[in-house]
Amino acid sequence: MGADRVFAYGATAGILGDRLLGDPRRGHPVAAFGRAAGAVERLLWRDHRGWGALHTAVCVGGAVSLAALAGSAVHASRTASVALTAAATWAVVGGTSLTREARAVGHALESGDLEAARARLPHLCGRDPQALDADGIARAVVESVAENTSDAVVGALVWGAVGGVPGLAGFRAVNTLDAMVGHRSPRYRRYGWASARLDDLAGWPGARLTAVLAAVAGPDPRGAVRAWRADAHRHPSPNAGPVEASFAGALGVRLGGTLSYGGRVEHRPVLNGPGRAVGLRDIERAVRLSRRVGMLALGVTVAGRMLAAGIPAKGHRS
Repeated sequence: MGADRVFAYGATAGILGDRLLGDPRRGHPVAAFGRAAGAVERLLWRDHRGWGALHTAVCVGGAVSLAALAGSAVHASRTASVALTAAATWAVVGGTSLTREARAVGHALESGDLEAARARLPHLCGRDPQALDADGIARAVVESVAENTSDAVVGALVWGAVGGVPGLAGFRAVNTLDAMVGHRSPRYRRYGWASARLDDLAGWPGARLTAVLAAVAGPDPRGAVRAWRADAHRHPSPNAGPVEASFAGALGVRLGGTLSYGGRVEHRPVLNGPGRAVGLRDIERAVRLSRRVGMLALGVTVAGRMLAAGIPAKGHRS
């Protein structure tokens, strides 16, 4: 069995496991990586880009190396290779947890329990929930669902198709480091620079594929493409911009505007200005779109991996 079929069977099984079981309840590998990365930070932290780059190299390199060693250990067994790919996919993909948390906030809003919705929102994003009313919370959920569809599902599948289990582990390590140290706080402005830039690079292909698939799977493909072309470049994130703009256009809503992170107010450009304000029902619409995009991404990445495996090297003669 070639590497293409190992990825096809393993990724499909891993996505199915995520759909049926959600994230592992105990001993989550991503949580273990986060603890290890925190220990490395305590050892290396200096207010300097070079030390931050070393932190990134140690953590990402360690995750990729361990994944490569695991792959080598089971390489002789096709069944074990598929099982390892399935387990890695299940561990790094977070589509079910994403939709579960989004729906939990939506249900709290639907029942009129604004405080419960505010308490649950930090499970999805880092905004200050106390500064948000019901409509602001709904908008934050839709934006988070859009961005995390790329970060938690599509991007992982893209790198899994490119690099197998090491690709899956490397992408999740990069994404996790960005969440830990990549933000622009005084402590991490320099130390987290390398992690943030590497996350931008690693997330680039998955974000564009997510935007394309949101246009394909959404109720308004033309609106998605129009908003992507008109507004994505205005977003401060090179990867969140295309994804959020495409979701906004596909759903016919406006995203962006004023928000607050850690007491710092940001005024972001509006995405899909002609759209209407986000409402409660748009949370479920965004969740359904996210799930469709995830399944399409599985099909596209599997097909792409198998197509690449079938293309002979340049100069090859059969």
